[in-house]
Amino acid sequence: MRPEFPAALRASIPVLMGYLVLGFAFGLLLSTQGLGWGWALGMSVVIYAGALQFAAVGFFAAKVGLVQIAIATLFINIRQAFYGLSLLKKFADTGWRKPYLIHALTDETYALLTTIKPAEGLDEKWFAFFLSMLNHSYWVTGSVLGALAGNAFHFDTRGVAFSLTALFIVLAMEQYKTRRQILPYVIGAVASTVALMSVSSKNMLIVSIVLSLVMMFALRSRVEAGGKRDV
Repeated sequence: MRPEFPAALRASIPVLMGYLVLGFAFGLLLSTQGLGWGWALGMSVVIYAGALQFAAVGFFAAKVGLVQIAIATLFINIRQAFYGLSLLKKFADTGWRKPYLIHALTDETYALLTTIKPAEGLDEKWFAFFLSMLNHSYWVTGSVLGALAGNAFHFDTRGVAFSLTALFIVLAMEQYKTRRQILPYVIGAVASTVALMSVSSKNMLIVSIVLSLVMMFALRSRVEAGGKRDV
């Protein structure tokens, strides 16, 4: 076993606790549409996008068309195209692991990859691969278990989808504790508030992302100065 695996396992524990619960919640919701564990397994392996998978349950219930689903998917997941650019250098020269690293990049994995630096002597590329694989496995396991339980027992699933928001909050707090830089969070809060007041809830996410990027570039010198002070 490569030494990067236990290091990645330790680093992934917060996501383990969140993804098992979140995946279980998704599996439960999916079972309310009469879909079995095979659907949960397939969606979690191939799609692997928490917010989108939760939204997909609503799509199934409303019998939404493929065009609407494609548009919604673009708006829900387009944020990854923005923050994924910052990992181009980290994923360079990763060989056969690169396609999977791109596929397995989620908000939570991104948060860990940009916050945790492997110990000296460990290969950063293998660490990123094992971390991504472990996080993916947690999500798949949780969703399959949730679908199995949902089809075997009756659950009241009201409010279950909030667990995804709860995990985002915890990870944001962990990132702040690591970097101690408040400006990016203020920018995110202001951009989100402006977007929420300006456009419909369906378009709020993409507008808030664009506003955040504009503000981050406008205040780039202050953000970078704050990062240097943290180091």
